[in-house]
Amino acid sequence: MAEQAPQHAGHGHGYLPAMGHDRLLPYYDVFTWLLGARSLHRTLADQAGIAPGQRVLEIGCGTGNLTLLAARRQPRATVVGLDPDPLALARARRKSARHGTPVQWDLGSAAALPYPDESVDRVLSCLMLHHIEEGEKDQVLSEARRVLRPGGRLHLVDFAGDDRRGLLSRLTRRHPRLHDNAGDRIPARMREVGLSDVSDLGPGRLGVRFYRATR
Repeated sequence: MAEQAPQHAGHGHGYLPAMGHDRLLPYYDVFTWLLGARSLHRTLADQAGIAPGQRVLEIGCGTGNLTLLAARRQPRATVVGLDPDPLALARARRKSARHGTPVQWDLGSAAALPYPDESVDRVLSCLMLHHIEEGEKDQVLSEARRVLRPGGRLHLVDFAGDDRRGLLSRLTRRHPRLHDNAGDRIPARMREVGLSDVSDLGPGRLGVRFYRATR
């Protein structure tokens, strides 16, 4: 899942590539599979409850695994994957073509979504928010709220920032951006941008938590 990052981050982009550097992208799917990302994707898709005719957007879709799962789960929905990394999107497009799964792949930033107001029924975000700079996290959530139709929902999973179980959790706690996720901070941000019915749906693997909010 790639998203905005400062130009001085060492990778030469205005975003953080899925594996931190372009040359590592070919290993991304294997790496996330070994970590158990498929389980997170299935849980998030279950929670989203996508219905026929709905329009679904994944922000920071990376190589498209969650987006493709959503499209397979509900073939009568319109599913869109957005990411700022053209290399990751190219891999997503190849997967989509190989499996005959129709998905709209768009290049862009979650902080400036290229979609009209109230045009989406579900926004999905998986392990993306912690990539965002502190000053842009509220903007990303505001943009998700803007494009959601009334009654539409944001479904988000990310590292909780304060889980202390396991080696990966101990390592990720050293990530300075994860400090912004600790405690009630993610639900609080959702409320601050005007989302309602904000719910913490509980923990998942890797020291993550699942969240839901409604416009």
